[in-house]
Amino acid sequence: MWRAYLDSTRLLFRTLDRQLVRDSGISFADYELLVILSEAPGRRLRMSEIAEAATTTRSGVTRAVTRLVELGWVVRLECEDDRRGTLAELTDEGFRVLESASPGHVAAVRSTVFDQLDGDDVQRFTAAYQAIRDRMQGRD
Repeated sequence: MWRAYLDSTRLLFRTLDRQLVRDSGISFADYELLVILSEAPGRRLRMSEIAEAATTTRSGVTRAVTRLVELGWVVRLECEDDRRGTLAELTDEGFRVLESASPGHVAAVRSTVFDQLDGDDVQRFTAAYQAIRDRMQGRD
C-alpha cells in the first residue's frame, strides 16, 4: 500500500504538471498558488499564509511568488496592519490564466483519479486522507 501510494502520488503530480504545461503553459506548482489566492478573501494572502496553505516553506513561496509577479499574475503589497508582512494578490490577468487552465486540469484530475474510483472509494479515501492530514497538522 505504501509503495503504491508513493508511486501513484508522484505519477499523479507529474501527470498533472505535464497536462498544465502542455495545455496552458503553467506548472502544477504555480497553478496551486493561483488557486490558493483565488479562494482567499480579496484574492490576497500574507506570504506565510500561502506557505501554510501550500504546505511548503516560506522561501519556496517567495521564489514562486516572484515568478508569478514577473508574469504579471500576482502583485506584492505591503501589509497595512503589519509593516513587516507582505501580501500577495492575484491580478485579473492571473485570474484569467487560472480560469483558462482550470477546465483541462479538472478533466485530467477526473480521468486520472476519479474515473478509477467508485463512490465508496471516494468516501473512504476522503476520510483516510483527512485523518492523516489532521494528525500531521496537530488537529487530531
